[in-house]
Amino acid sequence: MTPLQTFNDEQRARWNGVDGQYWAREQDKLDQMLGPVLTALLEFAEPAEGSTVLDIGCGCGVTTVELARRVGPRGKVVGLDVSEPMLEVAKARLAAFPQAECRLGDAMEVPVAGLEAELLVSRFGVMFFGDPVAAFRNLRTGLKTGGRVRFACWQAMAVNPWMQVPLEAVYRYVPRLPPTGPDVPGPYSFGDPARVTRILTAAGFSAPRFKGLDIEIDLAAGGAPGTFLEDAVEHVSHLGPPKRALLDQPGELREKAVGAIREALGAYVSADGVRLPGAIWLVAAERVG
Repeated sequence: MTPLQTFNDEQRARWNGVDGQYWAREQDKLDQMLGPVLTALLEFAEPAEGSTVLDIGCGCGVTTVELARRVGPRGKVVGLDVSEPMLEVAKARLAAFPQAECRLGDAMEVPVAGLEAELLVSRFGVMFFGDPVAAFRNLRTGLKTGGRVRFACWQAMAVNPWMQVPLEAVYRYVPRLPPTGPDVPGPYSFGDPARVTRILTAAGFSAPRFKGLDIEIDLAAGGAPGTFLEDAVEHVSHLGPPKRALLDQPGELREKAVGAIREALGAYVSADGVRLPGAIWLVAAERVG
């Protein structure tokens, strides 16, 4: 088995296992937490009424629903994801939108040729491709010539305190995660515009344009005022690098590390949540040829 096959198998296992189940179970809260990103992305993407749109990494379908509303009954939206638990939530949400459908599969392999979509959209769904050039080449076959790509991805972790602050707190008690190379898939792997440019142009798209956007992430989204801090600690302990750093740690160390997260986030508790700064790229490109 090649390293790429191993990685893809691990991703499928992850998103069809504990991670996918967590996102499916907590989706309403996570949708609220990432709401500012969705609002900005939809304004940036400008889906047209009657158009066909691909939603990459659609997960539990919040983006797919909003796209279906905007393209209307004469349009079409196709959501793609590798997670069956999350797609079950998406399908239930899309029951009122016959113009939308979900497909299970890897972006590098799932058949999309012939869709002739005018637009490809993704909210944080493109940074985890094992072979991003191959994935975008496949997705390109679902776009018409000149079709637009519009996606949101995180900038570097250094400018995302909403994740950096709790992760550094965890590191007070557990070993640091091994450093990753610039081409290793992950939530911050599209933070370098030069790398994203190389990927998209190699896959047959125009040189992308980047719009930086500073946002606030409420880590307690969906919680109650009396539980904001605990809600925030629960959320961040199950997301990204903090989750990986805590994985398989002995109970005593894990408890201390989670306590350190609680202490660090305590400084950000307010009357309306636990808000920390974040930064994303909104990326635009078009299919060439």
